[in-house]
Amino acid sequence: MTRYAMTIDTNFCIGCYNCQIACKDEHVGNDFPPISVSQPTFGHFWMSLEEKERKFSPSHIKVAYIPRLCQHCGNAACIEAAENGAAYRRPDGIVIIDPEKAVGQKQLVEACPHGAIFWNEEKNLPQKCTFCAHLLDDGWTEPRCVQTCPTSCIYFGDLDDPNSKISKFKGEMKGEALRPDLHTKPLVHYLGLPKRHVSGAVIFQDSDLCVPDVAVTLKDASGGEMVCRTDAFGDFAFNNVPLGKHSIRCQADGYSLYSREFEVTGDIEYLGEIFLQR
Repeated sequence: MTRYAMTIDTNFCIGCYNCQIACKDEHVGNDFPPISVSQPTFGHFWMSLEEKERKFSPSHIKVAYIPRLCQHCGNAACIEAAENGAAYRRPDGIVIIDPEKAVGQKQLVEACPHGAIFWNEEKNLPQKCTFCAHLLDDGWTEPRCVQTCPTSCIYFGDLDDPNSKISKFKGEMKGEALRPDLHTKPLVHYLGLPKRHVSGAVIFQDSDLCVPDVAVTLKDASGGEMVCRTDAFGDFAFNNVPLGKHSIRCQADGYSLYSREFEVTGDIEYLGEIFLQR
């Protein structure tokens, strides 16, 4: 039996928006009964990109892109909230909102914990990504968003086929849920999701030059340590840092040890310039 799944490697997403545009191209103005009816031109983003900034220095800001769509959950809140079978799961795992039965059922929008269901005011209908099920049923091997990705960072296929692209990829790489705290058992998983982030720059105080290739150690309150090295511009960054109190230290040959305590309270903590003294 076919079991469709998707894994998105955000490390290679360049934010080109091809996936979002392809979704619009496929669904705006086109009905595909009994799977879906036309997506509105504006307001709906069945595939969208979330942008997350990561600050390394005042002039060095990196943006991470996260493609977002219906997660086609194994524990789908929309199915539970639907009346008269208006939302259902196909045998291949794809979650569909019936465009006839779901008319008037706005509670499906509120039910989705991922915010992936949109309300069509004109048609009085909740709508969302279908994994382009109409194309898969017609012999396609992947949705339009996957087909148009220039970096091939979206992997899709049949988990029950050991030779499929998704099976081979998941055999090599272990993805994670976008919101593991929700326990929705999604068919969509991710690699490289941006985590809580601590960064800064190391500089020689006497010369005002950056310090490349110096070890920077981050230690949390429980004693756990993370170590990274500064790049050619003296910048360093730690990902997946827990909330709470931490200390940081670094030292270069001929310079005094630098140490400092600080507290991580949000998603991004920029420590600024760290000056090493002789």
